[in-house]
Amino acid sequence: MRSSPGTPRYRFAGHTLSPARRTLVRNGRELPLIPRCFDLLVLLVERRNEAVSRHDILDAVWSDVVVTDGALSQAVRILRRTLGDDPREPIFIRTVPRHGYRFVCGGVVEEPDEGPPEPVRAAAEPVPDPPEPDPNASFDRALQALLDDDAGDPEGADVRRRQAAETLHQQGTAEALDRLDRRKGHAVARAYLRETRWDVPGAGPVPLLGHPGWLAAAGILFLLRLRRVARLAGRRWLAAAAGGAAAGAIGGILGGLVLRFGPGSTAGSGVLAMLPLLGTTVGGVAAAGVGAGLAAAEAAFRARRRLALAAAGASSGLAVGAAAHLLGRLVLEGLFGRDLSPVTGAVEGLVLGGAVGLGYGLATPTAEGGMATPHGLARVRAALLTGLACALAAGMLGWSGRFLGAMSLDFMAQSFPGSQVGLAPLARLLGEQTPGVVTRVAISAFEGLMFGSGLAAGLTRRPRDPAVASGVPPARNSYGTGR
Repeated sequence: MRSSPGTPRYRFAGHTLSPARRTLVRNGRELPLIPRCFDLLVLLVERRNEAVSRHDILDAVWSDVVVTDGALSQAVRILRRTLGDDPREPIFIRTVPRHGYRFVCGGVVEEPDEGPPEPVRAAAEPVPDPPEPDPNASFDRALQALLDDDAGDPEGADVRRRQAAETLHQQGTAEALDRLDRRKGHAVARAYLRETRWDVPGAGPVPLLGHPGWLAAAGILFLLRLRRVARLAGRRWLAAAAGGAAAGAIGGILGGLVLRFGPGSTAGSGVLAMLPLLGTTVGGVAAAGVGAGLAAAEAAFRARRRLALAAAGASSGLAVGAAAHLLGRLVLEGLFGRDLSPVTGAVEGLVLGGAVGLGYGLATPTAEGGMATPHGLARVRAALLTGLACALAAGMLGWSGRFLGAMSLDFMAQSFPGSQVGLAPLARLLGEQTPGVVTRVAISAFEGLMFGSGLAAGLTRRPRDPAVASGVPPARNSYGTGR
């Protein structure tokens, strides 16, 4: 959400909210809020005469990234804590069951955002800051809640630990880590502190590597993130597969037209149907494998997201390429006794998958990590940048003599007399009598462009209902507000 210079500011109960300056001030003191929470407050205040649905909030505030419904609940908790609100008797933000939230504070004054605010009217008299709790007492309660092991109520324990971790961040991340030391449950506590540091303004770093129990903490952190977005990751995987299949179909249609009507073509009309079908199948399967790796990486990693995407793309591409080569070898060599060693395999999958992951990571930067969902021109740009990265890698593979989809098909065509899918017509269009290095590089780069662009376009498709994933239900924080 972005505000124009002419956007008004709002005053309510001693607070001044300026969307243009992106500040929230109470009684002359600015209150820190992370950008998403600030945008959420602006949205609720702007639409204060209605109950705003969770779906509308997620589309407006998290328009560029997919999050679970729990992220919204967590943002509301942070807002309530900042405003000094009580969810049981709200004066600012009320939960509308099974729908969303509504800003219920009366006497909101809307005015031009120019100069200092006018004196607040009696209908919105300033309210004192909430009383400060005993820092040591609230710190100890939050630390104990973070370390407690409540096996009988795992969902409730998850909520309490997240709230406790937020409180500890507010009161001092470094001190919380020092007090954890090697106490029982410290690995779980460190994982929750790491997970929630993105949602608390001013939270300090929570390193894992080299600290006691870091491996266990890393595993717990991975499961936390994976569990919260598992269903969304599954939907993104399917969308990526659909994008790859669509790109393969388009490539197959164009290839079929060239082979059917290109110079010196001997192909029949059957290639116009068979090549799109083959392209759809190959593109969909390859994108499903690589897309699954990228979706899992987005779900599990928020820091070092680009590195995680490149590694996940490379490893999933390696697996897909190796499996495809092995299956093709078993079928064709077993039935026809042909040597298929030059056909696409693990190396090509490794390089292309890594290029797609790196290109996608560079094309979709997200400040807080997570699953990017750019839209409009931003989505087109992300798909093209990913496709270009894949095209560059594919072209280099073609130049080095490696075979991708079309060249593998041409190789098999040469092994079967009478085949109609040789690439000689395309080679003639590119100035070669038979497929050589120019043809290999050009067609490999085109395949890479189509595959990377299609996969990224599918992967960035925003679900219609982002709240389908398992989230964190709202609950009251009883460990003290802390500042």
